[in-house]
Amino acid sequence: MQPILAAGTIADFFRQPGTWYQVPDLAATLIAAVIHATLLIHIFALSAFIFIWLERKVAGRIQDRLGPTRVGGKFGWLQSLADGIKLIQKEDLCPSAADGMLFRVAPYIACAASFAAYIVLPLSDGWVAVDSDIALFILLGLLSLEVVAIVLAGYSSGSKWSLFGGMREAAQMVSYEIPLALSALIPIVAAGTLNLSDIARMQSGWLVNWLIFQNPFTFIAFFVYFAVATAECKRAPFDLAEAESELVGGFHTEYSGMRWSFFFMAEYASMLLVSIVASILFLGGWNTGIGPIDGWLDGLRASGAASPAGWSFGSWFANLIGCIITLKKGALLVFVQIWVRWTLPRLRIDQVMLTCFKYLLPICCVLFLGAVAWPIVLTKAIGRPEAIDWKKAKISKPLGERAHEVRVRRKAERAADVDAKPATPAAFRGEPKADRGRVASVAREEGAVDSSRDVAQAEVSR
Repeated sequence: MQPILAAGTIADFFRQPGTWYQVPDLAATLIAAVIHATLLIHIFALSAFIFIWLERKVAGRIQDRLGPTRVGGKFGWLQSLADGIKLIQKEDLCPSAADGMLFRVAPYIACAASFAAYIVLPLSDGWVAVDSDIALFILLGLLSLEVVAIVLAGYSSGSKWSLFGGMREAAQMVSYEIPLALSALIPIVAAGTLNLSDIARMQSGWLVNWLIFQNPFTFIAFFVYFAVATAECKRAPFDLAEAESELVGGFHTEYSGMRWSFFFMAEYASMLLVSIVASILFLGGWNTGIGPIDGWLDGLRASGAASPAGWSFGSWFANLIGCIITLKKGALLVFVQIWVRWTLPRLRIDQVMLTCFKYLLPICCVLFLGAVAWPIVLTKAIGRPEAIDWKKAKISKPLGERAHEVRVRRKAERAADVDAKPATPAAFRGEPKADRGRVASVAREEGAVDSSRDVAQAEVSR
């Protein structure tokens, strides 16, 4: 795993001794955290800015209208900006019967939960704030915190309609978290890791390397995950909890102005988040699916890692291309969610819950058991864990070999990271107090790393 502190590599850049930009350790960490937070908040905010415009245009086209055309030119590019200016000018109301503090803080909790999940989301190889070995677990946990904001918004509004909407929405979100986690675990069974960066690396090469084509269970799991993620984001046809015709506006009935917009900003950011996770788990992540192109981009990334500076223009360019590919895949899935909203009618709330517990949850359990049993049955039947003999086909490598190569690379990176940092007790004399815990942990791990360093380097050279 890369440094677990926020933006560890950027912090190390500002810690380099003998440079004009060297700053104290704590300041370097804070600068790195601010840089990463600034980059992520732009993705978080601009996603809502773009997708609100896209939703209005898609809705207009489906309903045989033009959609926005008056602000920002022929296609209404600045319609979202005009909406934001309008919302800023609206009065910030708080009902007299509401709990003032909880009412005001609920929208910020919704935004914070969605934003925090982006911290462990890789947009390209190495372009991630915190590269964690349990990234998927952390991401799903942070995303589930949004339900706290929903409950607070409904409870604190002082309105029975808001309370009903909050209770419905909380029940729906908590219920759909179970099949969401199960469907996300199905490709994890094949990949053998919760590290999202490693999962994307395993899918480099031709289209057949994508985990959606790994076995029949991962193929079906992609569509189940997408349906469950749509419900988790409170999107139609699963949005009856905030249906205007029945509950006025659901849990956010009493909200207006910018606080009202924060709920929708969190919703659109969550839509992009679950869509990018789907692209990483099933659709190759930042890989194109074209073998020669992915091989060329991987070569550029490797050249940057081998350079003394740890990066090069080629590796930066390859990661920029990978980031664009990841965002395009995520945007395509968001477009499908918008398309579904303006195509299918809403389900009743009892049908929403019935769909979860009677259909989606059993389907996810069957798919999970099937994904676990699939390689065992194939190994007993034909002597290999995959239906296609990739060595004879010469198109790709078996997933096990690709996963082994990624793990060897990870070990080599850890060994290099340990070599680059002081790990002896003498280092304590020159290390700031804030770094002593990190140095001690590195020293404890060095014994385990030393034993595997030679093996990892031999595997890489071979």
